[in-house]
Amino acid sequence: MNEQSSNAPSRRGFLIGMAGAAAGAATTAAVTAGLGAAAPAAAAAHAAGTAARYEFHGAHQAGVLAPVRRSTSLLALDVTAQGAAGLTELLQTITDTARFLTTGGAPRELGITAPPSDSGVLGPEVTAGGLTVTLAVGASLFDGRFGLASVKPSKLRTMEDFPNDALDRAICDGDLLLQFEADDNDVVIHGVREVLRATRAGMQLRWRRDGFSSPPRPSGTPRNLMGFKDGTANIDRTDAKLMDQLVWAHGGQAEPAWVEGGSYLAVRVIRMLVEFWDRVGIEEQQQMFGRYKGSGAPLTGSSEFEDPHYERDPNGDSIPLSAHIRVANPRTPGTENQRMLRRAFNYDGGIDANGNLDQGLIFTAFNQDIERQFVTVQKRLIDEPLVDYISPVGGGYYFALPGARDASDWLGKGMFA
Repeated sequence: MNEQSSNAPSRRGFLIGMAGAAAGAATTAAVTAGLGAAAPAAAAAHAAGTAARYEFHGAHQAGVLAPVRRSTSLLALDVTAQGAAGLTELLQTITDTARFLTTGGAPRELGITAPPSDSGVLGPEVTAGGLTVTLAVGASLFDGRFGLASVKPSKLRTMEDFPNDALDRAICDGDLLLQFEADDNDVVIHGVREVLRATRAGMQLRWRRDGFSSPPRPSGTPRNLMGFKDGTANIDRTDAKLMDQLVWAHGGQAEPAWVEGGSYLAVRVIRMLVEFWDRVGIEEQQQMFGRYKGSGAPLTGSSEFEDPHYERDPNGDSIPLSAHIRVANPRTPGTENQRMLRRAFNYDGGIDANGNLDQGLIFTAFNQDIERQFVTVQKRLIDEPLVDYISPVGGGYYFALPGARDASDWLGKGMFA
């Protein structure tokens, strides 16, 4: 563990820049928010000129539990640091940087002859801005480079191509995945730049996708870029018992002990063929989803959060048997343990080479068991009617690390125990 590499990132430069941040954090305008806080609370704080702050330390990473914020950036990275010592230092640097950025404070002045210790994108003082930084590891991290093969999470592997996929492997997989979420774009951009600057010698960007969560219109769940509410039947992240059953991985049996408190993460970058979709009749659109486009209610009901009561519609007269909501979540006793915690974001990537709009969904879902949950559900969705209007193009499977429990802990430490 005391092996040193010339390619390993230096924590010293970053830590010097962080000195004095604790004092700055005490005077920051950020409002500390509990992980169970509702999204409207964060919105109200922002409107009042302050921003939420989510506690960095804990058994789980804050980015899994916090409300979905308005802006996100997902970065997949390949590790260039050498050996276990290099990877250890890299993970410690990521943790230290994220700890400071999510707390906020005043970066230290290094003198007029030195480069600034911070980009200054957020001004002279870093605001927490509702930022969370979630770190996950990919299957490739457990090859022979770092001596971690024996502690690989048992279900972690490279994401397969499902029927109807059009995966571009240039925007798939990666040794690491970092997800930044915040109330505002500039907070996310600042976080991305500061983490990449602190780790330049230890990892290389593989692919990136930026996204946003739309405000509820007019109320309820935000909409995707097909115009339908997305995530109405999501599980309750504030229900600790449910999270323990469906989201958090547990050590023992086939799993190494260190995974306790982490979660399998499925990421799918799904392009929506929106120009084709916009020419489809409203009735046909609603039949494909199984919900009314305006209210989000199931086709058997009148309000968004109503139970669709499939048992009263066994032949699919109201909600077709092939409708997305019915196939994805049949609501039977046998499929209850297949539900996932979804965190979905819209994206707008401009235009493609043919001048068509490149828009879609960044689908992320946390699972206790990626085979039992995401993979099983995805297989049910093969050849659903929506496949004519969507094209999964990227993503991967990752394992979101357990949280850093205190100031002496760092993300991924358990892998080296």
